[in-house]
Amino acid sequence: MLFKLSFNNMKKSIKDYAIYFLTLVLGVAIFYMFNSIDSQQAMLQVSASQRSIIKLMITMLGFVSVFVAVVLGLLIVYANNFLINRRKKEFGIYMTLGMGKRQISKIILMETIFVGVISLVIGLVVGVFASQFMSILVAKMFEADMSEFQFVFSKDACIKTCIYFAVMYVAVMFFNTFTVSRYKLINLLNASKKNEKVKIKNPFLCIVVFIAAASLLGYAYWKVTGDVHSLDTADKLLPPILMGIVGTVLVFWSLSGFIIQVVQKMKNTYLKDTNMFVLRQINNKINTMVASMSVICLMLFMTISILSSSLALRNTMQRELVEMTPVDLNLYKTANLPESYMKYGKEVITTKEQREDSKIPVTETLKNNGLDMSVLKDIVEIPIYATNDLTWKEFFGDKYEEIKSEFPSLNYNTVEMMVKISDYNKIAKLYGIEQYELNTNEYIMICNFDSMENIINRVLVDGNNTLSIAGKEYQTKYNECKDGFIQMSTSHTNTGIILVPDDCPLTEEIKEEYFLAANYNTTTDEEKEEIEKIFTSGDSGFIQNLNEKGLEIDGMTKISIIESSVGIATIVTFIAIYLGVIFLIASSAILALKQLTDSSDNKRRYTILRKIGCDEKMINKSLFRQIAIFFGVPLILAIIHSVFGIQFAIELMSGLASKEDLLPSAVVTVIIIGVIYGAYFLATYFGSKNIIKEEE
Repeated sequence: MLFKLSFNNMKKSIKDYAIYFLTLVLGVAIFYMFNSIDSQQAMLQVSASQRSIIKLMITMLGFVSVFVAVVLGLLIVYANNFLINRRKKEFGIYMTLGMGKRQISKIILMETIFVGVISLVIGLVVGVFASQFMSILVAKMFEADMSEFQFVFSKDACIKTCIYFAVMYVAVMFFNTFTVSRYKLINLLNASKKNEKVKIKNPFLCIVVFIAAASLLGYAYWKVTGDVHSLDTADKLLPPILMGIVGTVLVFWSLSGFIIQVVQKMKNTYLKDTNMFVLRQINNKINTMVASMSVICLMLFMTISILSSSLALRNTMQRELVEMTPVDLNLYKTANLPESYMKYGKEVITTKEQREDSKIPVTETLKNNGLDMSVLKDIVEIPIYATNDLTWKEFFGDKYEEIKSEFPSLNYNTVEMMVKISDYNKIAKLYGIEQYELNTNEYIMICNFDSMENIINRVLVDGNNTLSIAGKEYQTKYNECKDGFIQMSTSHTNTGIILVPDDCPLTEEIKEEYFLAANYNTTTDEEKEEIEKIFTSGDSGFIQNLNEKGLEIDGMTKISIIESSVGIATIVTFIAIYLGVIFLIASSAILALKQLTDSSDNKRRYTILRKIGCDEKMINKSLFRQIAIFFGVPLILAIIHSVFGIQFAIELMSGLASKEDLLPSAVVTVIIIGVIYGAYFLATYFGSKNIIKEEE
């Protein structure tokens, strides 16, 4: 009998279970999708290094999944609590008919199992099919060959999903049993007549607190945007974060009292239609869930910031990779090694062989150690110079104190790199970038790292910054940095190189390093991979063998830069999407369940509205506005937080993420939020509309 009763109850309460069911299905599907990547990678044609990056991503997603499981578990408990409270009167009737609490617990247990099994099955089906699109996304991000694409089912991901959700449901069952055991018959029968206690706040105090909260948030916004460079350590960053959290809580604490005072002054608006009723309802909701609204707002803020920043990072890295990897190979080694020097805080004693080798170019070292130079073409090698007499401090000149006070974390003892103009133009010609000309008494600063470029331009802006190099005075040719670089990278990371005339008396003693750029002497991808192994294959590679001899040549290849960059961007993007979507689902579900609970509690109020002459259209309109405001308030504040938070994140990732890539990232974020948040909003509206139409 209990089984039949549970099954019929579930069918009867299907409208109540809609939000709960939607949340479970989405949670299961997303959990499966992100944990099935290990099966999807098997069919991708990727390199060994890419495969290791995917394995790292899978490991990190595994750790993130534990956190996600906790969030989903708490969300399921919260949602289940809504369903229990929704049916208190029903349980009271059961008890008056002689049913014990243990039997009621069994009914709830069976209903929970029914809903859990159905949502788990449907969620897995949705996840399995959605994961096929995930395979395509992974392949696109890693630029992998999809010629062997096939439908994949991940047994491990399925088992992991079932285990995690089984644990969550066991927790829910214990929670239900504990909750039912505490119920008293009189409270169950009168549950529909009880509302949450609403404390009336002093209107004047609300206004004062609201202004204080706005001021606190304004100061926090200024700290993370206008004074961002002062937040260079965790202890300095913590106060603005705490101010943001406290300010958010105070906004929601004071918002209801503040808004009601403002709207009441607008008589035409306040007394129009059901606006008075809507305002009072919103006032009660916000008053009774200040902490929840604050947490939801902060979760939405994290969702928007994480998604936008990570997508902008990936877009920037993808765009700049093409520009910053114009050749197949860069190699470099230190010139003029001394008998001893400090490396990573330890003294290194050099051998005679090392010191002799440091005086010859990279190409000579390669030939002397048996490399077949025919594997390379378009070889360009140049010397790079540096001297302790010319550091950032000397370069900034009379602007040094001003810049240091604003950017205290910079290492002003960093030596400036110098390259002769003809040498640079050889590299620039090979890279296909702009070449420059210099007169005998001029220099040019090239830089493409945005933050450093802005600082250097403050020194060059007046056009009379003079440098003393090797006993000779040189004047800047331009009153700003020019774009350029020498070493390949994942993004714009050149913090400054000084180009000097060819007749500049740079001596062998200040030669800092030899730098080589070249292409692989082949046109096919397969042969490129073979040549790549010479320079990157770890213990068996040619460069590794040189390093073991003490001949330290370092470098990077186009293939390895692209693979590592794509890997980092993909890991960040996947984790951001995973966390962002989960936070979004949790926020939306909590708002939806709270609104549905209030709609159930307020059925009597809507009955009164009907009795005083409000038609269904007017009632539905007032309900729609309530829900829209309820969903909109935390989202609006989260968007305001995000405007400043994203700016801070982009500034923090300067050189990695660009502001110009924020727009497409923001569009994608808006679409994701619009689909999920909008789905919960509509489900809440239609669910609430059905609830207020029910007879008592």
